[in-house]
Amino acid sequence: MAEAHQAVGFQFTVRPDGVDFKLSQEVIKNIYLSGVTAWKKKAIQFKNGVLAGVYPASPSSWLIVVIAMMSSLYIHIDLSMGMMDTIKENLPYRDCMSVQTRAVLSAILFATGLWLFLIYLLRYTLKALLSYHGWIFESHGKMSTSTKVWLCLVKMFSGRRPLLYSFQASLPRLPVPSVDDTIHRYLESVRPLLDNEQYNKMELLASDFKENKAAQLQRCLILKSWWATNYVSDWWEEYIYLRGRSPIMVNSNFYIMDLLYVTPTHRQAARAGNVVHAMLQYRRKLERGELAPLRALGTVPMCSTQMERMFNTTRIPGIETDFVQHLTDRKHLVVFHKGRFFQVWLYTGGRHLLPSELETQFQRILNDTSEPQPGELKLAALTAGYRYIQTKNTLKKQARIKYFSQGINKVSLDAIESAAFFLTLDDEPQGYDPAKTNSLDSYAKSLLHGKCYDRWFDKSFTLISYPNGKMGVNVEHSWADAPIVGHMWEYILATDCFHLGYTEEGHCKGDVNKNLPHPTRLQWQIPNECQNVIETSYLSAKQIADDVDFHGYLFAEFGKGLIKKCRTSPDAFIQLALQLAQFRDQHVFCLTYESSMTRMFRDGRTETVRSCTSEAVAFVRAMEDAGNVCQLALFRKAAEKHQNMYRLAMTGSGIDRHLFCLYIVSKYLGVDSPFLTKVLSEPWKLSTSQTPQQQLNLVDINKFPKYVCGGGGFGPVADDGYGVSYIIVGENLITFHISSKFSSPDTDSYRFGQHIQKAMLDIQALFKPENDKTAQNAKYVHLENGKKHI
Repeated sequence: MAEAHQAVGFQFTVRPDGVDFKLSQEVIKNIYLSGVTAWKKKAIQFKNGVLAGVYPASPSSWLIVVIAMMSSLYIHIDLSMGMMDTIKENLPYRDCMSVQTRAVLSAILFATGLWLFLIYLLRYTLKALLSYHGWIFESHGKMSTSTKVWLCLVKMFSGRRPLLYSFQASLPRLPVPSVDDTIHRYLESVRPLLDNEQYNKMELLASDFKENKAAQLQRCLILKSWWATNYVSDWWEEYIYLRGRSPIMVNSNFYIMDLLYVTPTHRQAARAGNVVHAMLQYRRKLERGELAPLRALGTVPMCSTQMERMFNTTRIPGIETDFVQHLTDRKHLVVFHKGRFFQVWLYTGGRHLLPSELETQFQRILNDTSEPQPGELKLAALTAGYRYIQTKNTLKKQARIKYFSQGINKVSLDAIESAAFFLTLDDEPQGYDPAKTNSLDSYAKSLLHGKCYDRWFDKSFTLISYPNGKMGVNVEHSWADAPIVGHMWEYILATDCFHLGYTEEGHCKGDVNKNLPHPTRLQWQIPNECQNVIETSYLSAKQIADDVDFHGYLFAEFGKGLIKKCRTSPDAFIQLALQLAQFRDQHVFCLTYESSMTRMFRDGRTETVRSCTSEAVAFVRAMEDAGNVCQLALFRKAAEKHQNMYRLAMTGSGIDRHLFCLYIVSKYLGVDSPFLTKVLSEPWKLSTSQTPQQQLNLVDINKFPKYVCGGGGFGPVADDGYGVSYIIVGENLITFHISSKFSSPDTDSYRFGQHIQKAMLDIQALFKPENDKTAQNAKYVHLENGKKHI
């Protein structure tokens, strides 16, 4: 009862002689501190907004320009070339001001206008510089003089100490490629996959499209590129994600794993407490724009737009399309444990709950023995099944309107959808265990789909905490791509392990505050008819989850360090190994999807690299021919081709996003295009993605080699294909996450993992004589130097 009394700000009792008020000083103090914190936050956001708004200039530069103009009045040098006199003569109410006042005011107004002009000049100069992408096509380790000059200019115009959103106004727009270039590259990409007859038919379709329909569609697309900040991203979000009616669990959502070899504490509540507190710290930096922007080469800025919706975001289901609801500054978290939903407040007295306080709250939930309410256990399955399902009497969308639009159900649903994020306190341990063969497989499946009702798949992300102290994240895909969440997760793990830490007993550091109000149990009144809809959604989701064949594989024979000694790109090396593994597994080549980013442009997201090239096919066939002596030469040619395609995709000259947008325009205009229809219907039987490491400065892997993340993965894209995600960890480890479907007789994730291992080793063997020769030369030089030294 003590907590209940503290939760009341004031009490009053009506007596015959009047009304007796009793105020709780503790609550009044907390209200005051919350108000102070809120105003401080607004002030900081306003300040950082101003700093980002005038970047690359600074507010102090305005004062310098004003002083310069004011000084010119006293030395009788008109730097404005008569413009200040014109302003002075046209000031309103000038008759009410003295001559000196008008002169000062005109100088201030001219200086402000000049300052704003210079800001826009700097921005557009920087935008013009950032539109140059020649640097990315230069050979690794070699930089031309023009690129060096360009880099110096970019650094000079980039200002100092940029905030997260400082470069947004200076990022160039994503260019629209020419139709001729896109079609040429498309035909080149499908040539190794089609026989002569099929290729000739595709050429005819492409030629007909280019001659008769492309020009009209291209004009509309160019017009959109002038009007919108990005001609792809809004349509990509709407038509690829939000209009999809199939379940987002497995098919769209993806996951990220915890540290592979280290578990900072085995206490579930303590680990969750530290991680949630670190997330709150990250959210505060994010909302204030205080995070450093990600920059290629440490200089070229990347777009940060996607990060805005990381917290307080939910995908709201609809009949024909969903929409992304993003709120601001939500102060609570919803926790799921053993079929119950709890609301946990994240602030007290105007500050974040400390890790020890969060641990206390989560431990209270773990200790709670109450039973789920009718229909509550599998309620979250509504976010796992089809976006629009029809039962005998009820539509899923209608069920939401009918049963969750009023009363306590609406209050509870609003609490979930408006929460900062969703936390699941799982009851089954997971994590990588070298002693267990399938531990990584089980861990991945748990993160990807769980029990189909213990993650809220519509939330921007669900944080998952296991009883053995392991963690993980399940992420809804529409609002952002994997590197965005990966950036946060890198910060969280480093903060948890190296800044917050734990006591010797494994608890969070800090005093334990037992006077916090207990977590609030969300209440539901779910009738039988609605429970039937929940069960239908659960059964469809479970069928999908049970069909996922997952295999996690740690490739530790060599890593980025050795690949770089081979003077080739690690990504190209792995992609060609995947092509070799795919051919050995399926005995045919297939359309291959590799995701690349376009964040060097405003609001950029991703582009496709079609990794199955004619050069890759020639290399793979040579590898299967034991007598072929040109294998290494063909590998280098295929790797160079892949790197060039990746660079084209990053710089806005990809194939698939352009064709996708042309297809959308054709549908709006009612233009039928067999060519575009054919292109958009082609299946990606091998879908691949690399999880990048973006903040290498957070953890020194050489000093702490065990503190490496396992990366993340996603479900299979095609019913008879593979999904492969990989992360290059440090110099000596590559982690593969392989998915397929049990229902396909042609695929097997474990088998494909074995093929990847053999392909990696076979390619590395091509370089062995070359590396041995290099090593021998190095040894000889070392000995010669030694003799000279002696």
